[in-house]
Amino acid sequence: MIALPEGSTPVDFAYAVHTEVGNHCVGAKVNGKLVSLALPLVNGDVIEVVLNKSENSGPNRDWLAFAKSPRARSKIKAWFSKERREEAIDAGKESIARQMRKVGLPLQKILAGHALLELAHEMRYPDIESLYAAVGDGHVSSTSIIEKLVSALGLDDHHEEPALENLISGATIHAPKRSASGVIVEGVGEVLIKLARCCTPVPGDAITGFITKGSGVSIHRVDCINVADLELNQGDRMVGVKWDPNAKSIYLVNIQVEALDRARLLSDVTRTLSDQHVNILSAAVSTSRDRVAISRFSFEMADATHLDAILTAVRNIEGVYDVSRVTNN
Repeated sequence: MIALPEGSTPVDFAYAVHTEVGNHCVGAKVNGKLVSLALPLVNGDVIEVVLNKSENSGPNRDWLAFAKSPRARSKIKAWFSKERREEAIDAGKESIARQMRKVGLPLQKILAGHALLELAHEMRYPDIESLYAAVGDGHVSSTSIIEKLVSALGLDDHHEEPALENLISGATIHAPKRSASGVIVEGVGEVLIKLARCCTPVPGDAITGFITKGSGVSIHRVDCINVADLELNQGDRMVGVKWDPNAKSIYLVNIQVEALDRARLLSDVTRTLSDQHVNILSAAVSTSRDRVAISRFSFEMADATHLDAILTAVRNIEGVYDVSRVTNN
C-alpha cells in the first residue's frame, strides 16, 4: 500500500517505489490492463510498472505535465538537470577545442596539461568540467577562454573570425547561405548550425533558432519543451530559421514501437528499418509479463520526407499495434 496525492499517476507510483523504477518506467498496467502513464489513479488500484532495463533509458520531459507528487517531479527534474550538464560539458569542450584550432593553439598539449585547470581555478570554477559546462551553457564564451589562455601561455594571438553576435547585429546583412545541417539562418551568412538533440527536428517540423555562445545556432522544434524557457529568459537570442529545401543532410529520428511480444519481433523491426535505408544507432526493448514489448529506436535518415513511409512499414509488422515518433526525450 502506497499513499499518493490525489490525481497521482503511474509515474508518481513508480517514483514512490524507487527512483530507478521511475527513471526506467516505460509503461504501466492498472488492475491488469495496460494504461497511459498519465491516467489518474484511484484508491484500491493495483499497479504494475513496465521497465526498460537499458542503461540509457530515462524519464520523459512530458511527464512533468501530469506528475503530481513532489518526489516524482523533483526526481524527473534532477534527471534532466544531470543530462543537461553532461550535454553542456560536451558542447563547451567542443567549442573550446574548435576555438583553439582556429587560433592555432597546440590542442593536445593544452588539454593534456594543467593550463586549463589553472585557468578554471583562476575563474573560480572547481574543475575543468565546470568550466566546460559554463561555456556550453553560454555563461562564458570560448573566445574569452582562449584569450586568457593565450595571455597565460605568453603566445601571440591570431586574427579571429567575427563572432556570431556581430554577424547578426552588424550593419552588413549577408544573403542566406546553405548549411550542411539543412537549415538556413535568416539574414546570416555561414555559421555553425546544430540540430538540438532534445527534440530532434527534421524537415517538415516548424523550427526556430537559438544563438548559443561559442556553439553557433541551435535548431529546435517550435513546440520543444525548452523553447518556451529560452524565449522567456533569453528571447533576444532567438533567430528566424527555415529548412533548406535543396539540402542533402542526415537527420536523427527517435521512434517508439509497441507490440505484442513474439519470437523474432526485434529482428523483424530492425530488418524493416534497414530495408527503408536508415542507419540504426541504438535500440532498447522492454517486455512486460503480459507480453507487451515496448521498443525505442534511434536512427539516421537522409530523406526526412520518407519518415511517414517508414512508420507505416513498421506499423505493418505482425503484432505491432502502435508506432510513434518521439520528439522530446
